[in-house]
Amino acid sequence: MPSSDKEQSVVVLADKVRLQGMLGVPAKPSGVVLFAHGSGSGRFSPRNTFVARVLQQGGLATLLIDLLEEWEAEDRRKVFDIDLLADRLLAATRWLAQDPRTRGLRLGYFGASTGAGAALQAAARSPEAAAAVVSRGGRPDLAAPYLPNVTAPTLLIVGGYDVPVIEMNEEALALLTCPKELIIVPKASHLFEEPGTLEQVAEHALRWFVRYLTPTHEAAR
Repeated sequence: MPSSDKEQSVVVLADKVRLQGMLGVPAKPSGVVLFAHGSGSGRFSPRNTFVARVLQQGGLATLLIDLLEEWEAEDRRKVFDIDLLADRLLAATRWLAQDPRTRGLRLGYFGASTGAGAALQAAARSPEAAAAVVSRGGRPDLAAPYLPNVTAPTLLIVGGYDVPVIEMNEEALALLTCPKELIIVPKASHLFEEPGTLEQVAEHALRWFVRYLTPTHEAAR
C-alpha cells in the first residue's frame, strides 16, 4: 500500500540487522504506536496499515516495521521466535525514544497474532518504555511467563468467530495484573475480514491509546 504524505521510510538498526519501517507523524502527535506484526507479516500489512491511518487521524504517530529482514522472514523458526521479535521491538522502542520526530512521546504497542506475544514480552521487559498495549487477534499465550509483569494497560481484541484464540485471550486476561480489558468483536474471524469489523478494531485501539498515551491522561494520574 502506498504511503501517505505524512509517512516516511526509515531504517532501524538492531544489532547487525537493518529493519525497514514506515513512520507516520501527524501534526503535533500526542503519542506514538509501534506495530508488532504477526506470522511473518511486515510494514505493508494492509490490516495494520489501515489501523495505523486511523490512529494517525486521531493524532498519534505510528511506526510499522519489519521485525525480520527479508531472508529471516522465510525461516519459520524466526517467525515464531518471540524472544527475538521482542528484542527487535525494544530496539525500535529505543530508536523512537531518540528520534527527534517522536522523542518525548508516550509509547504504545499494537500487536497482531504472534506479534502480540512479542509486544507483551517487550512491555514486561521494559515497563518504563511502554504505556499501553493493544492486541488484535493476538497470541498473548506466547508471552505467558511475562504476563504477570506487564504494567502497561492492555486491551485484547478478538473476533467472535475465533474461538480457539478467544480461549487463549481469556486465559491471558486472568494472568495480567495491569489495567486490562477483553473485547470480542461479533461476527469477526481471526483476520477481521468481515465488513466493518476492522473498523471496530481501529476504533477500540484509538480509544485505548488516546486514553493512556495522551498528556492529559498522564496529568490526570
